[in-house]
Amino acid sequence: MQWADFLANEAATNSLSPEQTAAFVERLKTENSGKSEAKLASELNIGAAAFKKRMAEVYDKFAKSYPELATSNSRGKLEKLRACLTNKYNGGQDAHPTIKEIYQNIPPAVPFEKFVGREAELEKLHQQLQTSRQVAIVAVAGMGGVGKTELATQYAKHHLQNYQGGVCWLSAQGIDVGIQIFRFAELKFQLIAPDDWELADRLRYCWQNWQQGEVLLVFDNVTDYKTQVQPYLPPESPRFKVLLTTRLGFDRTLPQLPLGVLKPLAAMKLLKSLVERERLKSEPWVAREICKFLGYLPLALELVGRYLDTMPDLSLETLLKRLEKKRLEHEAIAKANSLMRYEYGVAEAFALSWEQLDENAQGVGCWLSLYALADIPFSVEAIEDDEEQELWEKAIAELRKLHLIQWQSKGIYRLHPLIRQFFQMKLDESSEADKVKTNLTAQMVKVAKQIPQQPNREDILNLTPFISHIAEVATHLSDYLRDEDLIQPFTKLAWFYQGQGLYQQAEPWYKLCKQVAENRLGLEHSDVATSLSNLAELYRFAGRYSEAEPLFQQALALWKRLLGDNHLNIAASLNNLAVLYESTGRYSEAELMYQQALALNKRLLGDNHSDVATGLNNLGVLYGSTGRYSEAEPLFQQASELSKRLLGENHPDVATSLNNLAGLYKSTKRYSEAEPLYQQALALWKRLLGDNHPNVAISLNNLAGFYKSTKRYSEAKPLFEQALAICECTLGVGHPDTMAVRKNYASFLREAYR
Repeated sequence: MQWADFLANEAATNSLSPEQTAAFVERLKTENSGKSEAKLASELNIGAAAFKKRMAEVYDKFAKSYPELATSNSRGKLEKLRACLTNKYNGGQDAHPTIKEIYQNIPPAVPFEKFVGREAELEKLHQQLQTSRQVAIVAVAGMGGVGKTELATQYAKHHLQNYQGGVCWLSAQGIDVGIQIFRFAELKFQLIAPDDWELADRLRYCWQNWQQGEVLLVFDNVTDYKTQVQPYLPPESPRFKVLLTTRLGFDRTLPQLPLGVLKPLAAMKLLKSLVERERLKSEPWVAREICKFLGYLPLALELVGRYLDTMPDLSLETLLKRLEKKRLEHEAIAKANSLMRYEYGVAEAFALSWEQLDENAQGVGCWLSLYALADIPFSVEAIEDDEEQELWEKAIAELRKLHLIQWQSKGIYRLHPLIRQFFQMKLDESSEADKVKTNLTAQMVKVAKQIPQQPNREDILNLTPFISHIAEVATHLSDYLRDEDLIQPFTKLAWFYQGQGLYQQAEPWYKLCKQVAENRLGLEHSDVATSLSNLAELYRFAGRYSEAEPLFQQALALWKRLLGDNHLNIAASLNNLAVLYESTGRYSEAELMYQQALALNKRLLGDNHSDVATGLNNLGVLYGSTGRYSEAEPLFQQASELSKRLLGENHPDVATSLNNLAGLYKSTKRYSEAEPLYQQALALWKRLLGDNHPNVAISLNNLAGFYKSTKRYSEAKPLFEQALAICECTLGVGHPDTMAVRKNYASFLREAYR
């Protein structure tokens, strides 16, 4: 037995943890006798203090067998432990008379100190094997390359001492498993059953005469339990332990150990074991991004690490850019490394599972790969045709069985990033690619159209799971959008964010919408006018008036060229410009445009329309701002009654009308009429938008201002503070609304505490 194997056996015998074992083996290796603890700690990618602590724990455990260790200092303990173990290894008088050989055919494995991020799984696996007759290692992330075989190999080596009856490694994809068992028994134990016996009789003979002690049987890469495992299982006996590695998911009757990808820190640790430490230190953020891009998949990480080791002058940033461009086809991960035991590159490993799928399941996998790299809301129950629904159910079940998709919760699935790339690659090779992409974009447009311009809390909750997928269509599949649907995903995404006061997130979608519309439809198109108007409106909301005005003017001019002077879009553009002019104190220009817009809407829509109510409100606000209260009041009252009649009691326009009328009553000192309207408006905004929306902040500010006017300072103060906190959080400290609320709060403090 080699010294390294002896040390591994001693570690298992003395119940060292994986971390303790790594430190112990590294410290006791002959070639490391002259190295410092700091140097060894560096080679294990841990700190010197952590290494010292682990060795102290090792000495404590060995002190049970060698009491003299308890009375020595650190260096003395090392020398005494080395002497005791060397004596035992050489069969000395204090050692066992002989070290019994444990027969095994475990395949080669990476050095234990480089096997990172799986300590908890090793421990759990050992526990399960002690309490269960058989256990399966299953890749929950669902693909090859997650490290199932390596985990089994490391377990078998690390716990070899526990299996005095031997460890028999069986390849489910090799020659007949029964023949492999017979050969092991013959070579290791000289057990030879007559050739003319039936298979079951020959197996029974082997099991009955197998060497004493607990036995570990490893069935590696099982794809069919009934044919590759079941016929060859040993008799029901607690001394036989059966370990399976498989891409398949078994039912709950078989104990399983789900094995997913590595945690981010463990992935970095694996990369550090393969790439020079200083090289990673020089580009730490890029190293983390590479791990993330690879989905923390051990196979991909090892391939990339070994590739980097052969390319010492290649920067991590350059490699990341190349990976993002070429994806699974990049040479770093496309082919197996000859120095690795695993014989496949990442795509080749995935292809083994792909080939087991039927055509229907392959198609569903490709369809799902077009969604964004996020949770995918997909309910087969929504499919109306029973036969089609059943086909989808079977396909998803097959994908889950091979762990090619991850089930998150009812109706929610997820793809590993590299699996997603693999499916996309397969789709692009298919003649159906354009059809599938067109259908997916049409489905996402249908969902996008459900986003209202002012989403309420329920809308936000229901639509949030789809937002990243609508964004994926807008960003990467816009070529497959029909002309009439072109601006829908962009506009609706912007509405989703703008409606929550998230202007910075909305702006890029409006900008991209304008760019895409101009590129495909030309500069003289109604969708370009809509895009200009939407972007301008966002800038107005954000207080960026100088950027908003030219866009509003361009939109109005384009609408007039396209539609003439008598169209609803002209009225909307006039109204938008009027609001902007009012916001910048240009009241005479604003009044004229408000009146033109209101007259045009009445002419085109009649007196009973929500757009007319909006026009009345806007003109009323202008009159109120300029002290023309007697003209403003009837407009507010008409707008409020019209909004309630047309839109119902629970609508943002109703809240706006209530707030405007309350403001008028406050300005004319009709406080008893103003207060309930302010309170109703605030309650309605909260009900519609939640507690942390800019509109809620403005409503809080208005009610606080009312309390200030009536000297109810104790009620005003918390409302001002809430309003300011919401504005700063959602709009930013420099937004005009935020500054207005801050100015109002400062004025209140001066008045209330002078």
